[in-house]
Amino acid sequence: MKRLIVLLFALLPLLAQARENDHAQWNSAIAAFEAADRTHAPAPGSILFIGSSSIEHWKSLTADFQEVRAINRGFGGSVISDSTFFADRIVAPYHARAIVMYAGDNDLQEGNSPEQVRDDFAAFVRKARTVDPGVPIAFVAIKPSVARAVLLPQIRQANALVRAYAATQKDVTYLDVFTPMLKDGAPQPDLFGEDGLHMNRKGYLLWINIIKPWVDAVPR
Repeated sequence: MKRLIVLLFALLPLLAQARENDHAQWNSAIAAFEAADRTHAPAPGSILFIGSSSIEHWKSLTADFQEVRAINRGFGGSVISDSTFFADRIVAPYHARAIVMYAGDNDLQEGNSPEQVRDDFAAFVRKARTVDPGVPIAFVAIKPSVARAVLLPQIRQANALVRAYAATQKDVTYLDVFTPMLKDGAPQPDLFGEDGLHMNRKGYLLWINIIKPWVDAVPR
């Protein structure tokens, strides 16, 4: 038993290094955000949008939410834990009035379980609130895309788990874009670009109609 304990302690640094290496691919993207912040620092009290490519590709985000100051910190291909890992660099500096997260379908695509998606989102909430206690956080439901239709059962389960978790937390909200993006139980192709994964303008307009009322309701 003593040998096993010694071995486990010896492996801890290696495990930590492996976890860090998992996130290292995003270092250049995070550095680019930091460089942009040095050039034009976002104002405190902004609305932070963070997550994967559905946020990154939202090039009209600031115009779509022009009534508030919106910050786009999406980095394509990322999973929820990437945002948590880099939170000290792309969450903490902004002291956002609220946070909108979209991520999760990459997590499922990579083999993470729906339970892991929920747990990773909960970890993000905890991390964000170590900096800004009580900051309102919204989770945009994992979208049902044409390209990943095979994942629909896992997406449904992950969304249900996140929704249930959010219901137990103060000022954590689940925003259901999943249901209206379906037609007859299947993803709607006219909401997506040619790759069937990333949304077109029609898809983003649907999101705006769901996200905007929540953003507008956040106390100023």
